[in-house]
Amino acid sequence: LGGGGRGMRLVETASQLEEGYTRAKSEAKAAFGSDEVYVEKAIIKPKHIEVQIIGDTHGNIVHLYERDCSIQRRHQKVVEIAPSISISSKLRHNICNAAVKLMQNVNYVNAGTVEFLVADDAFYFIEVNPRIQVEHTITEMITGIDIVQTQIHIAAGKSLKDAEVDVPSQQDIPLFGYAIQSRVTTEDPQNQFMPDTGKLQVYRSSGGFGVRLDAGNGFQGAVVTPYYDSLLVKISTWGTTFKQAAEKMDRNLREFRIRGVKTNISFLENVMVHPSFLKGDFNTSFIDTTPELLD
Repeated sequence: LGGGGRGMRLVETASQLEEGYTRAKSEAKAAFGSDEVYVEKAIIKPKHIEVQIIGDTHGNIVHLYERDCSIQRRHQKVVEIAPSISISSKLRHNICNAAVKLMQNVNYVNAGTVEFLVADDAFYFIEVNPRIQVEHTITEMITGIDIVQTQIHIAAGKSLKDAEVDVPSQQDIPLFGYAIQSRVTTEDPQNQFMPDTGKLQVYRSSGGFGVRLDAGNGFQGAVVTPYYDSLLVKISTWGTTFKQAAEKMDRNLREFRIRGVKTNISFLENVMVHPSFLKGDFNTSFIDTTPELLD
């Protein structure tokens, strides 16, 4: 019953098994109310690829392509890309079709995400998130489909094929351009991403064509407390090319002004201009193995 990286322990030697098992049970019990655990193969340095799914009450299920969520700290996503710039067309076809088949077999209804780890063109199922996710914005940007609105139509019993719902059949769902989402958090990257709290003395955001901002308490005078997630604002950018989307993100991050709490903005700026990021040459260990991102 884990989630967001909680309740997971990597065991690399037999001597670590007992402690890892005990810690996983304890954390899962505290966070999710159950201490049941299971053992699975660890895929070392994979990509984290997830497929956006929508299903209605009439048996129609489609995918809205994939997102690359490999840039993570402590198994929690920081930067997401749609679509992935580093998987082949064949792998995209196979992984998206596998996600649809899985959801068809459980008669899934609503928006949801099927998550996989990818290594050497093989993919491994992780879990299904039966809800809309933080990074849904970039899928909306590359397909033009409003996922939240579609959920409301589905809840009202409408079919994806209804003209009002405006979700094309699978072969007609568009895929145009690239989108990136950065999660601006009140965390200190130079101190192991420890959360920070306080009052926002200054808050000045950015914007422009192909830029979307989603913020809850992102305004001057807001107080960041220790009682909630450290996410402050989501910045999503779209471009006809991945390079253009990354340049827009970099510009918007540099134009942001936040004072009063520490944030991860400078870290995100470093990600956007890093050669490995721009080439798609990264995996879930990217942050841990690229110390210059924290400079």
